[in-house]
Amino acid sequence: MEDKGEVKCIKFSFGNKILAVQRTPKAVDFINFIPDLPQTEYSQECKTKNANILSFCWISTNEIVFITDQGVEFYQVLPDKRTLKLLKNQSINVNWCMYSPETAVLLLSTTVHGNVLQPFYFRSGTMSKMPKFEIELPASPKSGNLCLSDIIMATIYGQLYVLYLKHQPRTPNNPGAEVILYYLPRDGQCKKLHILKLNTTGKFALNVVDNLVVVHHQSSQTSMIFDIKLRAEFDGAVTIHHQVLPSLSIHPCKIPRAGPSAVTTQSPVPCELYSSSWTVFQPDIIINASEGYLWCLQIKLQPIVHMLQDKGRLMDFLLQRKDCKMVILSVCCQMLSTAERGSLPVIATIFDKLNQVYKEYLEAEQNYALAMESGTSRSSSTQKRPVRTQAVIDQSDMYTHVLSVFTEKKHYLYELVIKTLVQHSLFYMLHQFLQYHVLSDSKPLACLLLSLESTYPPAHQLSLDMLKVLGALRFVRSVGSHDNISARKFLDAARQTGDTMLFYTTFKFFEQRNQRLRGSSHFTPGEHCEEHVSHFKTLFGEQALLTPMAV
Repeated sequence: MEDKGEVKCIKFSFGNKILAVQRTPKAVDFINFIPDLPQTEYSQECKTKNANILSFCWISTNEIVFITDQGVEFYQVLPDKRTLKLLKNQSINVNWCMYSPETAVLLLSTTVHGNVLQPFYFRSGTMSKMPKFEIELPASPKSGNLCLSDIIMATIYGQLYVLYLKHQPRTPNNPGAEVILYYLPRDGQCKKLHILKLNTTGKFALNVVDNLVVVHHQSSQTSMIFDIKLRAEFDGAVTIHHQVLPSLSIHPCKIPRAGPSAVTTQSPVPCELYSSSWTVFQPDIIINASEGYLWCLQIKLQPIVHMLQDKGRLMDFLLQRKDCKMVILSVCCQMLSTAERGSLPVIATIFDKLNQVYKEYLEAEQNYALAMESGTSRSSSTQKRPVRTQAVIDQSDMYTHVLSVFTEKKHYLYELVIKTLVQHSLFYMLHQFLQYHVLSDSKPLACLLLSLESTYPPAHQLSLDMLKVLGALRFVRSVGSHDNISARKFLDAARQTGDTMLFYTTFKFFEQRNQRLRGSSHFTPGEHCEEHVSHFKTLFGEQALLTPMAV
């Protein structure tokens, strides 16, 4: 690129096809990086007379907007003709501007104090003016004008917010600075919804990471984390939030020692955290200009597990995070372990929260499937397949990572379930659990049922039936070459007893034998068990049959 003077601003278009360079307050130069097109520079001056270009932003691969101190100029770039076409021009006095590429929203500061903000929305070659709104400045006469450094735009939980860092001195009635969140909808008026209480004063910088607002405080060299989804105080107009955790410092890091190549073999040196030369960009970028380094900020979830004592609140926090599954499962393990066992109400609360997320996902999947079948999705572009986030914990996840370690202690879990059901007089559910073998037959379980006879009289017969079933299975397994015995004869005998549970258990035994020997639970025609299969379906339903396994 030819040296034509100091570069004030330089930006590539989407896809790095066209380079835009601003060297003067009046014009922007362009260079094509497109195959078969010459790289000869071409230029575009701002249309408004006596205006100065404050900034420019690429809207798409071939659309760009100039922001001048007197308005907005929206252009289409024609690289093959090496020229620009003005699409729309809007006159407005501008102090400074901010652009959100994620939402294609441009924010302009207007009026003398700069606190009236005018947003514009870009889409498909059009520029639309959104309702303007006013930022409430501190009442102090020394507050001055609204500065660019006190405003950021960020998408939090799928919604666009304007975050205003409000500086104010600490007094008995005022705890210090705060961050005010204004919700900026595509249609409708901007609304003040949240206030983040910082409870201190000084120099701050903001990032948004994994839908969390991170506020860096330079003098204390710590960062505060806020989550607007967590329960908080509502004063009738806005929700007031305090930091989720005590203030924490960014994890220390080391950088190579600067100097000649002969010196760089020395050990890395610690990087100065919260340096005055730091520059923060959204959503998660920190640049140390003096050292020439760029970092992306991340949140480590695992250490937070031991910092939040309220496990219900901890689960609410984790369920909103991007990479949360294994951390959530580790919390469940801890809650059930001997060392850090949680109380039964707390464990129930945790599982209720997990089940609610899983239920909502399954319902969304079902609604999507129904919409696809009915064809309504073809006429509505808003119907999207639900995304399975890591917060969706299913039975397989829970068994594999949490409950499987308790296999050897299964009897104690069964005892807990049975006593809980009896305590709440849920006898029908207990009968169902036993009939459909949710609780596996065992001698300790049978003995437990016998002990419950005074509370639930049918438990006596249930325990005898279980002992009878266990005896029948032991007899079948004790017969030599039991892989070759006739299934029909044993099913005939079990059916003739009139004991449905005995028939169920015998049928399941041979289903599992078939699966193990032939890879399919079905009986072969030569076994002549069709009548018993039909009888099983009548008693227990077709869904009770063993599902064939893929080989």
